[in-house]
Amino acid sequence: MEKDIAQVLISQQQLQERIEALAREVMAEYGDKKPVFVGVLKGVVVFYTDFIRAFRAPCQMDFMWVSSYSGTQSTGKMLVRQDVTEDLKGRHVVILEDIFDTGNSLNFVYQHLLTKEPASIKICTLLDKPARRAPHVTLKADFVGFEVPDLFVVGYGLDYNEYYRNLPYVGVLKPEVYQ
Repeated sequence: MEKDIAQVLISQQQLQERIEALAREVMAEYGDKKPVFVGVLKGVVVFYTDFIRAFRAPCQMDFMWVSSYSGTQSTGKMLVRQDVTEDLKGRHVVILEDIFDTGNSLNFVYQHLLTKEPASIKICTLLDKPARRAPHVTLKADFVGFEVPDLFVVGYGLDYNEYYRNLPYVGVLKPEVYQ
């Protein structure tokens, strides 16, 4: 896998240090509110695991899985493949996301969770790629690990065709791999 990586953008050590700091930031605001952390599958799993262990206050865990794909083609329509199982009415929700890219999926998740009448919803993303944001997406992340340039990144949960998720760092994929 490493031969397909043009450069390491964020090292394993940088990731761990920033996730610890992110957890402290979120704890400062939500530590006494018993938040529900909603992870957006699949890419968030690695970040989610490290974040939740660093969050040192009572909380609950939940997940959503959304997709706009049928096979390898995007349908343009979002589908909830797995919804949250917790009752979110009156609860404080923090969406954990691996990468805030175009924002289409995150916007869909945010709007979907609003229908469940939470007390609040905040967004915590490991990576923010504002250069790729869709014009209609007005959401902003409340907590950001790293802002990244418009490069094809993989590793630490991020994939290309379901591969590279298990790299312990965030790397830039060589263009010849995906072109």
